[in-house]
Amino acid sequence: MDRVFRPIVRLANVDVDGSLPLVYGLSEVKGVGFNFALGVVRVLGLNPYMRIGFLTEEEVKKVEAVIMAPEKFGIPQWAFNRRKDYSSGRDMHLVGNELIFYAKEDIEREKRIKSWRGIRHSMGMKVRGQRTRTTGRTGVTVGVRKRRQVQQQQKKEEK
Repeated sequence: MDRVFRPIVRLANVDVDGSLPLVYGLSEVKGVGFNFALGVVRVLGLNPYMRIGFLTEEEVKKVEAVIMAPEKFGIPQWAFNRRKDYSSGRDMHLVGNELIFYAKEDIEREKRIKSWRGIRHSMGMKVRGQRTRTTGRTGVTVGVRKRRQVQQQQKKEEK
């Protein structure tokens, strides 16, 4: 079997640069991180640092099958990116547009039930406890004025 290099490989509806090593090329797919990609490669018995452009069509199909249904190939559930789904209660691994859809659906659910995170999302503010005194400003807000400067400004206006 002769391996031919392909500069672009279509993998899980994403065009991946063929010159990337296999684990890094798999990481280009939204929803697949480095550790999950390493698990996929180990399950299939491929060299993780082989260039992704040298994969045959059969190997590409096997890789896609493992990414789409990792539970069938023995990848542990703790490696999935959506455990204990809100609506179904199942452990799933989402890839691509599915991942974006479920994230938006979660945010909309939090807005609908008016949780603290949902309120922060709807107001366009920071959600995860970051400070907001100086960062995250929108609009034409400039710096914060010191009290002494404000007092001096008032004295000038009085004169």
